[in-house]
Amino acid sequence: MTSTNPIDEYIERQDPARKDNLCAVRDTIRKELPGAEERISWSMPTWWKGHNLIHFAAAKKHIGIYPGPGAVEHFADQFTKRGLKFSKGAVQIPYGDNLPLDLVTEITRWCGKHNSD
Repeated sequence: MTSTNPIDEYIERQDPARKDNLCAVRDTIRKELPGAEERISWSMPTWWKGHNLIHFAAAKKHIGIYPGPGAVEHFADQFTKRGLKFSKGAVQIPYGDNLPLDLVTEITRWCGKHNSD
């Protein structure tokens, strides 16, 4: 695949069985942060607007979403209710047909508002 978008290139290098899920997360974030630049930072797809807003990364069994500690604290109850593993600055979204894209949307909106200048 020839692409000038670094996130497209990142996804293209991943396990083919995971690409649809990665594209869905990327498309969800892209829709919510239309003015942000897409780049690779810390070896992860990143949305940047003067600074990093949110990242995601492919892992063996999940997609890591890295919205920062403030967002994780804000959404911790939702993560717990949905049975998602999370830590100080990240949440793990298992691959599969039931991606919580509604939650990814909410997290991304929060990052766009609260992780901005």
